[in-house]
Amino acid sequence: MSRKPRSIVLDSWAVIAYLGDEEAGSKVAEIMADAHENKVPLKMAILNVGEVWYSVARQTSENEADQAIAELKELGIEFADADWKLTRIAAAYKSKHKMSYADCFAAALAKEERAELVTGDKEFKEVQDSIKIVWLL
Repeated sequence: MSRKPRSIVLDSWAVIAYLGDEEAGSKVAEIMADAHENKVPLKMAILNVGEVWYSVARQTSENEADQAIAELKELGIEFADADWKLTRIAAAYKSKHKMSYADCFAAALAKEERAELVTGDKEFKEVQDSIKIVWLL
């Protein structure tokens, strides 16, 4: 990280890469370690946490999915609830861009927090002019 961001938002794509030991997952681990070292909060929108849970549950089991979410909490990742302010920002993104609604929540959280969004999901190219994105690919 060249400058210290206010916070870092992790998209479900990045977290799934990390949990699945995918190639991009090592970069996510590096970003998380740097964030902890520099005391930069790591955050996820609760809808994206749900995406991680159902992805792991589909691949393995609900028990494994519960363990994955517990691991994210142990890593100090804060889960941001979807209040009206966040939902309104996400809905505005969805009204203007061809993105999944859950991805709009990650973008909305990054915008609200003035944070860097970590992802490899190409859908976020739609909003890269309005938020700072750290691309994993």
